[in-house]
Amino acid sequence: MKTVHDYLRARLFQQAGIFEPTELAPSLDVIARMQSCPIFEEYRKNRMIMGYFRYGSLQSQIGRAKYDNIGSIEKRLSIYKSDHNREHLVDIANLAMIEFATHPNYPFKAADDGIHTQHL
Repeated sequence: MKTVHDYLRARLFQQAGIFEPTELAPSLDVIARMQSCPIFEEYRKNRMIMGYFRYGSLQSQIGRAKYDNIGSIEKRLSIYKSDHNREHLVDIANLAMIEFATHPNYPFKAADDGIHTQHL
């Protein structure tokens, strides 16, 4: 599987005329649209709006984690595995974002060649 580095390297070499021209990748805007799911984002945003009324603003929680987001993610994932209700996936995404935002001092170590999804 090619990494982002591989794609960028090939494109730079092509632009420099070092290798034979290959099929160009779509623009980053096109790729961003191809790699998104608008209905998922709509559901996710709607639930974040409702969360404002239930739990307060996300900004008010930064640095002050009040909830067990990881435990909630694990619980919802377990339920999703049995009932396949996609609402749980939306909740998991929001909980992951909230966990990310409420712990600004936790590290972020990008690992491009790290863990990837598994084939079924």
